[in-house]
Amino acid sequence: MAFYFDYFPTVNYDIKKNNKFELLTNITVRFKFKDLLLTRNNIFFDYVVREGQRPDTLAFDYYGDATLDWIILLSNNIVDPIFDWPMDEKTLTEFIKNKYTSIQLAKSTVHSYEKILNRQFKTKDGTTIPERYLEVDQTTFNTLSSSNRRIVYKYEYEERLNEQKRHIKLINSNNVEDIVNEVSNILK
Repeated sequence: MAFYFDYFPTVNYDIKKNNKFELLTNITVRFKFKDLLLTRNNIFFDYVVREGQRPDTLAFDYYGDATLDWIILLSNNIVDPIFDWPMDEKTLTEFIKNKYTSIQLAKSTVHSYEKILNRQFKTKDGTTIPERYLEVDQTTFNTLSSSNRRIVYKYEYEERLNEQKRHIKLINSNNVEDIVNEVSNILK
């Protein structure tokens, strides 16, 4: 993401308030993909981030340039690549351990209760229909049959959140040069 700021204009600023101006990157300038563009199928496609894959390695693998990681982050509204990008298994385990003091505690502390509306299944044509569930309170949970309810523990909750972060959109490589040029024109 560091290369993203290469496109930003600079400004003279007296940061120490001593009448000695320094040339700084103007980070107050913003660029955002229009929401309309984010829904266009011919510009974006779905991608699942592999274990241990970083934005810069993905940018290199797909666009041939690791410095274009900012395009991946920006197009997925990722502001903090440390916490908004999926963690690898080791990092996730450490994160959970630090957040809940121990893995055992995270695996035994209830996060929420769920009513299972339907389980995941495949249709005759091979389409996978995802599981649907609804978060409920403990009183409602207790009235449900054991086959239609589930307790979600803190550990599983954190795993789910991390797994959801794996599903991103990549900009079609044919559009990247146009986007880079447009960003350069807007910010300079």
